[in-house]
Amino acid sequence: MLDTSARLLALLSLLQSRPSWPGSELAERLGVSSRTIRNDIARLRELGYPVDATRGTTGSYRLGVGTKLPPLLLDDEEAVAIAIGLRAGTGISGIHDSSARALAKLEQVLPHRLRRQVAAIHQSTSQGPQNTGSNVEDPEVDPAVLAQIATAVRDHEWFRFDYTTGSDGQAGELPSGTAATSGHKLVEPYRLVSWTRRWFLVGRDPQAGTWATFRVDWIAPRMPTRRVFTPTPLPGLDYTSFVLRDVASTGWKVHARITVFASAQEVVSRINAAVGVVESVSDEQCVLVTGADSLETIAVYIGMLGLDFEVTGPPGLVDHLAVLGERYLRSIGRASRSRGGKGGCGDANPAQRQ
Repeated sequence: MLDTSARLLALLSLLQSRPSWPGSELAERLGVSSRTIRNDIARLRELGYPVDATRGTTGSYRLGVGTKLPPLLLDDEEAVAIAIGLRAGTGISGIHDSSARALAKLEQVLPHRLRRQVAAIHQSTSQGPQNTGSNVEDPEVDPAVLAQIATAVRDHEWFRFDYTTGSDGQAGELPSGTAATSGHKLVEPYRLVSWTRRWFLVGRDPQAGTWATFRVDWIAPRMPTRRVFTPTPLPGLDYTSFVLRDVASTGWKVHARITVFASAQEVVSRINAAVGVVESVSDEQCVLVTGADSLETIAVYIGMLGLDFEVTGPPGLVDHLAVLGERYLRSIGRASRSRGGKGGCGDANPAQRQ
């Protein structure tokens, strides 16, 4: 049998591992009587740990809400997982400093064998660029803004904010589409969605009843409204899919409508849902509505289709594709000249290949 101190720590660890425990199950886990469990619960309360109890045949214990955070008791795998996660935390402003402080506290108390394991993973791992899907720097979100939005979502309170769509003045860039224009906003907040290293708020206009997606790094909260609303959930309740579709057509700095000379079904089979929305024109033609935070990223999306297409706007994208086309043609010319100069299969006179 464990001594009293060890048993109290084991009991506290069990209470932290799940919301509720029947007293009989705690007694069985620790190999003691139900009376001993009651006495140990009383000792934990004396030490400042609020433990709530429900009486009766289905009675149980649960760790209550205290005035300060109790020490966490982690098993080996949990401690290693948290340490690795703290080293990788990104996407929220200030998270690096907070993660470093938390990691220092955790590593200070890790057993030597676990500290060596975490150190081995850290020393043998290199971290590549966080954003491999775009040439635009990842935005960082103020944690205070995230907390304020999350509170409004939880409490079902109208959320008032100023919204400024991002634009750094590059040629061809447009502000976000009509669903997310700049200006003063008042919405019913429903869900925060993290995607592609960005945070989005799904909100509903209480007057018009329309839904929209807002990038959190473009949100500046105003005074809390303290006005509670009755939720009207999004039809289908799939907030993540709504964000994917909405952002593809309205949530980026650059937007484009690209005519693709193939069926809508063929295009849909070749793209991820996050790339854009496909509108059917005929059995042999459709329109891809897409967007990104840079012209270069959209150009990559188009090239990966592997299909013939036509782009009429925005002007900056047309110009960029023209530059890319000339660049690719020059690369082919260089390769042909290189093969011809080495006596390979390339011919100096293209007419001889007719």
